[in-house]
Amino acid sequence: MTPRNYTRTLSLGRTPQEVFDAIGNVAAWWTINVDGGTRAVGDEFTVQFGDVHLTKQHITEAEPAKRIAWVVTESHLPWLKDVEEWKGTTIVFDIVATPKGSDLTFTHIGLTPQVECFEQCEKGWDYFIGTSLLQFITEGMGLPDTTQRSHMDTIGHVHPTNA
Repeated sequence: MTPRNYTRTLSLGRTPQEVFDAIGNVAAWWTINVDGGTRAVGDEFTVQFGDVHLTKQHITEAEPAKRIAWVVTESHLPWLKDVEEWKGTTIVFDIVATPKGSDLTFTHIGLTPQVECFEQCEKGWDYFIGTSLLQFITEGMGLPDTTQRSHMDTIGHVHPTNA
């Protein structure tokens, strides 16, 4: 049986290009603590959430209005037994035009119920994709993590267990 990767689909009243452009503005919907390029093939960027999440992504696909994919090349999640659990996983955004705008399907390949962080990471992605990115695309203002406010205030806290 093939493992079930985390997937979330949103139906959006925006053009595929508007959705694609919004995804590339990572600081507006994921975290303001982003360093590096976030839009083109070959770009690499790091995101950090305090002392509980540090990952580096490499953009391997960026087809305007259709698809963007990031491979996680570095991972430090100190609240997990395997702090590198995300390393080698792929984060994919597929965009399809619809009569009312676009459907966005987000898939985190490798984030399956079999991995330790699934439950907590599922809550995180539900927030960032289903709330923050959705709001950024539809209303122009997302809810990224900041130094004053964290998504963990909404979904529950994780704490480093092996740091």
